[in-house]
Amino acid sequence: MKTMGISQFKSHALKILAQVAKTQEVIVITKRGKPLAQITPYRTSGITPKPGRLSDALVFEKDVISPLGEEIWDACK
Repeated sequence: MKTMGISQFKSHALKILAQVAKTQEVIVITKRGKPLAQITPYRTSGITPKPGRLSDALVFEKDVISPLGEEIWDACK
């Protein structure tokens, strides 16, 4: 990871952005020696959503509306 001062970045911004795109290297912009911003290359997400991908992970109940009944509740005794 490279660092550079804000004045250097300001005077060469287009050249630096082209370099980041080409090398895929992160650059930290500093102001008076303290990190101010980070320039990172743009990356497209390699993950494409697929419908039904989690269908095996779900549990489906047959009847979720009807009451459970008192035999299930131990707190009543």
